[in-house]
Amino acid sequence: MAVVPMKRVTIAALRKDRKKIMEFLQRRGVIELQNNIPEDEVFRKYDMSAGRQTFLRNRGRAEQALNVLNTHAPEEKGLLSGLEGRKTITLEEYEKGITERNATQELCSRILDLDKEYAEQSAKIPREELELTALEPWMSFDLPLSFSGTRTTSAFTGTLPGQQTQESIELQFAELEPDLKKDITILSSSPEQTCIFAVCEKEDSARMKDALRRMNFAAAPLSSQVPAEEKKSLEKSIEEAKKRKEKLHEQICELAPRREKIEFLIDYLTMRADKYEMIGTLSQSSRVFFVEGYVPARSCEQLEKDLVSRFDMVFEAEDPAADEDVPVLMRNNGYSSPLEPVIESYSLPGKGEFDPSFLTSLFYYAMFGLMLSDAAYGILMAGACAFVLIKFKNMEAGTRKSMKLFLYCGIATIISGFLFGSFFGDAPHVIGETFLGKPDAGLKALWFEPINDPIRMLSFCFLVGLIHLFTGLGAKLYVYIKNGQILDGIYDVVFWFMLVGGAVFYLLSMEMITNMLRLNFIMPAAVGKAAAVIAIIGAVGIVFTGGRESRNWGKRIAKGLYAVYGVTGYLSDLLSYSRLLALGLATSVISSLFNKMGSMFGGGFFGAIMFVIVFLIGHALNIAINALGAYVHTNRLQYVEFFGKFYEGGGRKFRPYQATTKYFKFKEDI
Repeated sequence: MAVVPMKRVTIAALRKDRKKIMEFLQRRGVIELQNNIPEDEVFRKYDMSAGRQTFLRNRGRAEQALNVLNTHAPEEKGLLSGLEGRKTITLEEYEKGITERNATQELCSRILDLDKEYAEQSAKIPREELELTALEPWMSFDLPLSFSGTRTTSAFTGTLPGQQTQESIELQFAELEPDLKKDITILSSSPEQTCIFAVCEKEDSARMKDALRRMNFAAAPLSSQVPAEEKKSLEKSIEEAKKRKEKLHEQICELAPRREKIEFLIDYLTMRADKYEMIGTLSQSSRVFFVEGYVPARSCEQLEKDLVSRFDMVFEAEDPAADEDVPVLMRNNGYSSPLEPVIESYSLPGKGEFDPSFLTSLFYYAMFGLMLSDAAYGILMAGACAFVLIKFKNMEAGTRKSMKLFLYCGIATIISGFLFGSFFGDAPHVIGETFLGKPDAGLKALWFEPINDPIRMLSFCFLVGLIHLFTGLGAKLYVYIKNGQILDGIYDVVFWFMLVGGAVFYLLSMEMITNMLRLNFIMPAAVGKAAAVIAIIGAVGIVFTGGRESRNWGKRIAKGLYAVYGVTGYLSDLLSYSRLLALGLATSVISSLFNKMGSMFGGGFFGAIMFVIVFLIGHALNIAINALGAYVHTNRLQYVEFFGKFYEGGGRKFRPYQATTKYFKFKEDI
């Protein structure tokens, strides 16, 4: 329930050590850098973009090489492999990887060269297959397609459009060149084209060429080989290309065991690029450089000890000034820490505020359980999350918090399910009645069944909401007292406690209200009168203090009266907790509906098969939809009704300078 206190740190060290120091700080990941020292004649910032671009370019080549390996030899990963997180390596393994980086870069070049040749062979095969297809119409020709004639003759080899006969060709020549001496041979014919070989005397070459042009003649592709020989040559080339392609694939796959070295290189080059970018923001002279930033107080002493023992430097730590924009880092126990991402998605604590994670955890899981409220769903959710947490111990911190969040929500759902008698809705009763002939079978509620007594459940939801709202008001009072604003706490909190609390107790002393809410008790009349007096005192107090910032008493009273009108907001907030009933009933009713649908096919073998199908599909949809609804509306009750009473937020997240790696995380012995 605490925000980690921060120290503002200033480091002055020798410029020759700046890269090693920055790399150390990056691996340690406990300082948020704030380099605000202005430039002058002595200290200035250096442009490190050229070096950074070199690292980024090399990283790009390494990523290409890794993509090649993943394409040719993909890793076999399970369905839940995404939960495994990054691999952890020690500082010793990290330093060993650095010594091998040049060899790994050569490995990447080798992979890219192999892939380039593989791509060339892949492109060559369809290209030559296309040439082979184009060669088929000329297979009966026993001369090279480039043959142009002899000393006394001219030859033309090519195609005419459409399917033509010897007679049709001769008729066209008769019209164009009736006295031309020639010899036309049809080599092949198809609906698309007719392949011909034409010969004429040398002196008639121009006339022959002009006539063929007017007949839309197209010359055959030039080739110095006879088509049959060229076909054999192409077939041999294609076969060789396929074999070479397979060989290249095998050579790339043989390099797959070294995949991790490439992954390490990618992470290392990313770190180096980030380091150079950060170095470019540092204030440096010809001999020294400065680092400024914020460090969690609990890590400050150890960081100073480790830095001073390794480098010549000056390390100063002090408490931040009251007006500084200090980053926020939350620290909670194992029960409350899963809610930190939920708090962060709303807003981090601002100045003078405390971390609300613990208070939120007192209600969050229970409210989720009330909304989902099915023991079987809770068992499935909690069991799945527990399995993941046990199996994947190296998962990322954010994922682990999410798994813990839904583990606790699942446990709360189990409790709610047994309290209200829901296990896959009324599945035990339906199964017993339909298939076992036992209509009395079923899960008995430990408390009561909301579907049979919704008013009682609604009353319970209002009670939960009232406690939730009053806890929020109590948190606001705590903040006022912590900041020394005791009178403000009385005016803005105590009077509201008196007004709202007194009004509630007064209403509970009315028989009509208790009957409507199906309550088994009624407040004594004396308690009701005392509650009414307390509520009136609270209302009067709000009237006189709600507009206390105004000096004019008329305006002050007017604002106070308007403030009292805010009691309707509490009524609205309280009614919002009826969603606990609504979503809980929705889960139960939809579950029962699917059970009833499944049982409509009877109790035989076929009925059992259909029941199982409807049961699995229906409950899978129900748990998915209602778990999402429970999550959304639980957050809504925290963000609007609860946080609205005491929490403003506005804090800035602590973002340490650290290794933003993709494949590995570094475990450094401290």
